[in-house]
Amino acid sequence: MRPAALVTGARRGIGRAACVALAGKGFDIVGADISEEGAAETRAGVEAAGRDFVFVKADIADVAAHAALLDRAWSAFGGLECLANVAGVQVAVRQDMLETTPESWDRLLDVNARGTFFLSQAVAKRMIAPGAPARGHRSMCFVSSVNSVMASLNRAEYCVSKAGVTMIARLFAFRLADHGINTYDIQPGVIRTEMTRNVWDSYGAQLEAGLALIKRWGEAEDIGRAIATLASGAMPYSTGHSFPIDGGMLMPRF
Repeated sequence: MRPAALVTGARRGIGRAACVALAGKGFDIVGADISEEGAAETRAGVEAAGRDFVFVKADIADVAAHAALLDRAWSAFGGLECLANVAGVQVAVRQDMLETTPESWDRLLDVNARGTFFLSQAVAKRMIAPGAPARGHRSMCFVSSVNSVMASLNRAEYCVSKAGVTMIARLFAFRLADHGINTYDIQPGVIRTEMTRNVWDSYGAQLEAGLALIKRWGEAEDIGRAIATLASGAMPYSTGHSFPIDGGMLMPRF
């Protein structure tokens, strides 16, 4: 049987790009998201790559619903070799950190960090259980952000949540290495998706002025290819490390 991957946030943006890129590497795909809007386009991309796609409507922040999501994902293709943690949310309002609200803090941490941690925990338990399939390289891929290490004072809660994702990836690397499961932290830079639509103009000008060494927007496909490359086993002697896909934004300069 072919390997299978569960991709959260699969209906658009980086999630869709990850689904299509993973399919191109031979994975059947279970895509999960909070809405079915856009899922048909993701399905078309996966099927065009010659692989099967199953969509499951799910909210990763709803920890109590993780078991049902994984029952569906596990049964779809007889197990999972990859979990791609793509789902995440951005702040509703960019504002000075002194104005950050508990409501915004809780929303960002619940989805980006808490939901990601407990879904990964549930998947890990199934992946290391006796009899779990291993039809190739096994991995967990976490999509954090350059904001894991780069402060943005107008979205403090986002930075904290993504720093948490980076640490979650490292923790699972320690826990799962002896089981032959690698973890990878992918840190996107400025990526042109619906999540960044309201800052396309301002970021576009900053990119032209040299915000990143490669003076263009990152595209969802840039991140999707990185996830698929790592999940395919192309770098089997790496685990727990962070991979900035940022056009050189995090390169120190003087």
